[in-house]
Amino acid sequence: MNRREFVQVVGGASVLAVLPSGCAMLAGRGGLGRMRMSPFNNTLMGVTKGVLDYYGLSVSDASLYGCTGQAFLINIHRELCPSGPYVWNHEGHNRLLENLGVKVVDLGFFTPKSSDASKAELENQIREAMDAGNPCSLLNLENQLITGYNSKKFYRAQPWAPENDFPPARLSYGSWKELGKMYHVTFCTYEKVETAKRTKAIVDSLDYAIELHTSPADYSKDEYGIGPDAYSYWMDSATEHGSSHGNWWNAVVWAECRKMAAAYFEEIGQEFASVAGACAGLTFMYTEISETMVLLSDKEMDPTEKVSLLRKLRRKESEAIKAVTSLANTLRPGAV
Repeated sequence: MNRREFVQVVGGASVLAVLPSGCAMLAGRGGLGRMRMSPFNNTLMGVTKGVLDYYGLSVSDASLYGCTGQAFLINIHRELCPSGPYVWNHEGHNRLLENLGVKVVDLGFFTPKSSDASKAELENQIREAMDAGNPCSLLNLENQLITGYNSKKFYRAQPWAPENDFPPARLSYGSWKELGKMYHVTFCTYEKVETAKRTKAIVDSLDYAIELHTSPADYSKDEYGIGPDAYSYWMDSATEHGSSHGNWWNAVVWAECRKMAAAYFEEIGQEFASVAGACAGLTFMYTEISETMVLLSDKEMDPTEKVSLLRKLRRKESEAIKAVTSLANTLRPGAV
């Protein structure tokens, strides 16, 4: 799979327009509001932040990653291919996102074998959703917001433009030629729902973090491993695939997630004085994990050294989850 060959500093965003309900959305035109897809390494979070901002749901980057559970996810293929950040069971993530006020509606999964009729129906669903004021997205190699349409095509956000022209900015009706001859694409739309109380959102996310570590098979697919299984797969494949693009890409994505986990616990500690000490400890632990993952992105690192670092990281994650469990129990309703 083709992935970008640089790491974008988290911060700026590409501005994308959304027209009012009942209007065909055309890229670059004004209207109801403006959408931004933040250039995170984790493009699912770039899409999600854009949707939350569009609906006027103010969420910090740390809480974006923390409350959706992405801060605690690590998913690795047995051969370290770059698809780790994309191929996993999203049900838990979607459930947590509702706490922030957004419901994900799955519009379907498509391959080159999908019928023309099913593709045409899907295209109509997307246009109807956008006309109703609901954002849409697709996942094929990367997550992208669908920002508008005209009589011939959809417009797609490019998360790292203008520095990188991948993934494509268009999707032609019928042919979907921009996806190439081989694609596995999922489409979604997003609806606004009632937000949950802050404490519930936090505790639910911490429980999810625990589940990812203690029941990884519930969230993984096929040849992929989550949590401690991910570290085992990474260690097993380090000798043969440790110098691959997949090794680099997984490292920078999951390092970003752990960096956000550290910031998330810092936020929680500031909100709840009674757990400030515990959160300070978790901030330190996840910062250390993130910084070590950045080191693992080095394609030239000796495999023996890489395995040694991975072994330490697996142990540190296990220690961190014990602390997360304690924090979750303290923050449960009635405990604070």
